[in-house]
Order: sequence, then C-alpha cells, then structure tokens
Amino acid sequence: MFLDHPTLTATNSFTEPDRMERLLRVYGYVVALADMAGKPAFIEKVSQLHDHKGTLIVFWHDAPTDDEKTYFSQAWASKMGDGSTNVEHEV
Repeated sequence: MFLDHPTLTATNSFTEPDRMERLLRVYGYVVALADMAGKPAFIEKVSQLHDHKGTLIVFWHDAPTDDEKTYFSQAWASKMGDGSTNVEHEV
C-alpha cells in the first residue's frame, strides 16, 4: 500500500471546499492514467498539488517527463478537473 500521497492544497479552500474535492478527483484520474500506461510509480515524484484560482500547480520532487506532465494536463482539462489547460509545474 502506498502511503506517501502528495499534499493537496487550494486557495480559499475553507470558503470553497469544492476545490479540495476537485483536487481529489484529479489526483485519482492522474493515478489511473499512469496505471493504465504501466507507470504507477511516477506518483512518488509528486510532492504537492495546489489549486490556485483555477490553475493547477504540480510540485515535483524530481523533474517530470513530458508524459507525466500530460497526465495532469489531461486530468485538469477533463470534467473531473477545471475544464481548462491551466497547469503549471514546479520542481
């Protein structure tokens, strides 16, 4: 069992709790995409997901590949996420 999941944070999460729910959905979507691609261990590279006013910011322990970045872009643009392509990556 993997217990070191990324920290999830969101701007205004106390007044807009749906932001945290959205991050949970997106996180699950990303993990499923990686599992289907045969890369389940990549999630260990992620330290934090943050929703800043509709922009997903992904913080990484190690530099991500283009494929790994794509998982987050696809999830955030889906109906599970914000529906936008506003994704930033920080190493």
